[in-house]
Amino acid sequence: MRIEIWADVVCAWAYIGKRRVERALAGRDEDIEVVWRPFRIDPTAPAGAVALEEALRDPLMDEALRACAPGLTPAQNRVRISEVAATEGLGPNWGSPWRVSSHDAHRLIALAYEHGGAGLQDAVAEAVMRANFLHSMDIGDRAVLGSVAASAGFPQGAALLHTDAGEALVAELLLQGKARGVRTSPTLVVGDRALGGAQSPRVIAEFLARGRPGRAVPAEVERLRWAESLLDRRDPLGALVLLRPLMEEFGADRGVRLLAARACFASAQLRRARALLEAVVEETPADPYARMLYGRTLQRLGLDEEARVHLRLADPASGAMSGTGG
Repeated sequence: MRIEIWADVVCAWAYIGKRRVERALAGRDEDIEVVWRPFRIDPTAPAGAVALEEALRDPLMDEALRACAPGLTPAQNRVRISEVAATEGLGPNWGSPWRVSSHDAHRLIALAYEHGGAGLQDAVAEAVMRANFLHSMDIGDRAVLGSVAASAGFPQGAALLHTDAGEALVAELLLQGKARGVRTSPTLVVGDRALGGAQSPRVIAEFLARGRPGRAVPAEVERLRWAESLLDRRDPLGALVLLRPLMEEFGADRGVRLLAARACFASAQLRRARALLEAVVEETPADPYARMLYGRTLQRLGLDEEARVHLRLADPASGAMSGTGG
């Protein structure tokens, strides 16, 4: 069984959730792989650390924190989380004094999995969160992250952070999480089932006991579904990122091209949409949806006369009613 933990390492509940997952898994003798995936709770956080007290004076950040804990002030929420963390053995010192981007930390954690598998990745994730929450270290600083990686058994991590290694991987994983409906840190995912929040060990154990994931679908089918999900969530540019390898390997597949055309149309890449749809319409001239999308693309390009032909063919009844039937 693979358990994916979609979480942000600057989220206190992610560290608390890690302890609870460990307790839920204690004593289980089955083969379980725990994999950490990136999530961003504060995507606008600065690359350079800012003192949290200073950051909290920003009305937008204060509003966002209040939304995370309705009915509590940010200060009250920090006290509550500290008390919960203490019950999980996280202390005695607790809490990061910084507002900082977790981007490089996510790169490091993703690279640890690529280089050493789940065991190394878990050790690095633990070390990063311990540095952030228990030792008040600036995990946005690459020198700090490099030292943390070395202490966790990943000495090559420091040099990798000074390259673009892991950039594309983290960007794609963030899109996958969005496509799969991950909305909170942490979220446990097993197959197509998800459990949001740092739930109790009992709830986690019950979630895992409800059955193994169903039979896996081919990777390319799964990627196509994620791309379609992003398009449905009004992220056509993200959909195109996920479609890129499919276009390279399965560019002749009509379904792949039609989905790419939809994403191009939605992101106003009209010339690219036109080229894709022209080929699809030539191959399947009786497809009304492809005809309609092609006609609308031509319309937006200012080619009204040509567009009318395809829109009429897509919906002959509509053309007759409007007086443009032939």
